[in-house]
Amino acid sequence: MVRSMNNVTKPKPQKQGSSGVGGAKTRMSNAERSSYFARREAAKVLRCVLQGDARRRAVASIKSLVFSPSVRNKKATFALVCETLKRLSVIKEVLEIANVFNAKWKKQEELIYIITYDILFSQAIVLSGDAEKFLLLRKVALESALARFCVRKKVKSIEELLLLNHQAPGVSKPRYVRVNTLKLDVDSALLELAKINTVKKDDMIQDLLPCWCSHQGVICTVTNGSIFLQGKASSMVALALGPKPGWEVLDACSAPGNKTVHLAALMRGEGKVLACELHKQRVELLKDTVRRSGASNVEVLNRDFLSISAEDPMFSKVRAILLDPSCSGSGTAAERLDHLLPSNAAVTGFTDTIRIDNLAAFQSKALAHALSFPAVERLVYSTCSVYQTENEDVVKSVLPLATSLNFQLETPFPQWSRRGLPVFEGSEHLLRTDPVEDMEGFFIALFVKKGVENGVEQQQDLDRASKKMYPHEESRCQGKEGRLLRAKKEITKKRRIVFSFQFSRMSRLMLHCKKLHQILKLDSMHKIKS
Repeated sequence: MVRSMNNVTKPKPQKQGSSGVGGAKTRMSNAERSSYFARREAAKVLRCVLQGDARRRAVASIKSLVFSPSVRNKKATFALVCETLKRLSVIKEVLEIANVFNAKWKKQEELIYIITYDILFSQAIVLSGDAEKFLLLRKVALESALARFCVRKKVKSIEELLLLNHQAPGVSKPRYVRVNTLKLDVDSALLELAKINTVKKDDMIQDLLPCWCSHQGVICTVTNGSIFLQGKASSMVALALGPKPGWEVLDACSAPGNKTVHLAALMRGEGKVLACELHKQRVELLKDTVRRSGASNVEVLNRDFLSISAEDPMFSKVRAILLDPSCSGSGTAAERLDHLLPSNAAVTGFTDTIRIDNLAAFQSKALAHALSFPAVERLVYSTCSVYQTENEDVVKSVLPLATSLNFQLETPFPQWSRRGLPVFEGSEHLLRTDPVEDMEGFFIALFVKKGVENGVEQQQDLDRASKKMYPHEESRCQGKEGRLLRAKKEITKKRRIVFSFQFSRMSRLMLHCKKLHQILKLDSMHKIKS
């Protein structure tokens, strides 16, 4: 009934006194050593994934954890984690039926899961390590338990049994690679990736390269932070904020840091990015991302964004905020391999609704707080969710506050066809991406403060016009005329400060007329004198 396990390599006897990891008398071969360490790297990643899933607050996605520099054998580790997760419910049942766990091995249950997968479902298993020895001695009991589980589930084969469990959606799609322009130019990255992949430039985002290749082919090129594996929709977020070199920008919920270092690259390493993250474990992941990127203008803060006072002098010069808060992740569940997690099958619709409502309440509170920072001119609110509750409803809830603070919704990427759901007036300014068509479900809302940038531009235009009319006037004029021109210069200087605040259209018109009147008065005085 159950397929044979004869293809499993039998344990090789070791000499007495040899070490399980490779002692002085008997050392592991390269293949054995590679398998030994891959299983332990996979166990560490699996532990982090399962703990995050149990708390419903993941430190990072499976891919992000595997792509960490601390993981050496990325290909083997990724395969072991994913294949074990696919069969995890079966593995747990088998271990329980076989009554394998004891107090000692319960502390290393993730490693036991990995090795059990290798024994029951993999092509071969080589003996190396105490845990491997322990389970191989119980191989017959494990196979017998698997057969009994198949009978219990009324299936005729392991393949049929596995069909009852989570299966990855079969979607053919490119991998997106974002070039870190702090370290590498786009053309050089294109040439390098083209050696092993089919790759081209994205038609909308200059530093993004779609790659059609094996997953492992991309992994081989992810070195020293020159490129980042980041989806197109995710890469649109920092670009929508549009920070300029020299600005101070706040990334309110930063980890794992891909958007943070993208901000730094868009700012060409100039100015400052304040990267805020509450959870210590995620802070370490954020720091690692920043270090690999070479972004010297990023300052990591282990702080709760909601606890930061908008009046804190440390944030008085922040001109732009990127708010990408915790969300359901419903738009990137397939990309993050969420279908493999134990909670995917356990969550009921009622529980999901409660969780989404709680997330939306937090998101609304965070967005309202972000709008309160006095010097902020641009604010992006984004989620990787497809739910209206976390997207349009959150934006709608803060619109009265945003309007009172002189913010308005702007349209990021006007050429993009998918916009917000038509649930309130102005939702056409919002941006959505489709999880199937665009391979990620993202939502982006851009708030821009009215009058600030326009006022500065108008003032600069007036200055240029004045210099064009009287290029050497101040040097020629003496006495009263000179004092008037110097007074005009002082007024211009003060008005630059005035225009940093918000004025109505009528107020700006009055200021413009007053300045024009001063210029015409000076002109008439010089005509009379001449």
